[in-house]
Amino acid sequence: MTKLLLVIAIALSLASCTSEKQVAEMLKKNPDIVIDALKADPEKFLDFLEDLTQKARELQAKRQERKSKQEVEDRINNPLSPEIRADEAILGPKDAPLTLVEYSDFECPFCSRGYQTAMALKKQYGDKIRFIFKHLPLSFHKNAMPAAQYFEALRLQSVDKAFAFHNKIFENQEGLRKGEKFLQDTAKSLGANMAKLAKDIKSDAVKNRIAEDMKEAQSFEMSGTPGFIINGVPVRGAYPVTHFNMIIDELKKAGKVKL
Repeated sequence: MTKLLLVIAIALSLASCTSEKQVAEMLKKNPDIVIDALKADPEKFLDFLEDLTQKARELQAKRQERKSKQEVEDRINNPLSPEIRADEAILGPKDAPLTLVEYSDFECPFCSRGYQTAMALKKQYGDKIRFIFKHLPLSFHKNAMPAAQYFEALRLQSVDKAFAFHNKIFENQEGLRKGEKFLQDTAKSLGANMAKLAKDIKSDAVKNRIAEDMKEAQSFEMSGTPGFIINGVPVRGAYPVTHFNMIIDELKKAGKVKL
């Protein structure tokens, strides 16, 4: 009843110059008003509450959209600058006007959505976008770090093999439950040099590479996964393709990119 009174109080205060406190006090003193109204037409009252809830959600969505656009505009003028190393694993032309960097965790279910978004953007923009995959394995995903090490060890053999591994893992995340065997079988299926792979997985070069990615992600306040940076604009979370399209449109309007 207390929650119901609060909803009614808010609704009435929005419809008149009466304060929420005044309405709430009135209803607490005279609860029969609500009870009589419910008895008279409970279905109509429920419809009213549902409509109010829907309007509140729409209002919140519009506020979030305005906030998001403002954040995009601010970051366009003050872009983040992730490091792109000389031997970076890049999918797409190195001189593409759009650069999508992802900080990801192979075991994170939301990163599976991030993978789908990244591939959809690659398909949509073709040679106008380059995709760079970086690592942010979370401590509570036990297979995330080993998978990241396999990716980096494969990169030392072939960028194509590394991205093929990346795709296979995200397209069959459940296989990670098998642990090391699944990672080995996936690498073998790609024709990897398994002796070299076993050596490189434990190397300082691979461990340091992942540590660099994690440090960079943290410097950009990427605490969860997935996290993206598209032409300097951060996206924290598994947002849909439409959100990235909005950012790209804003970049074009600001004259920061030509497609």
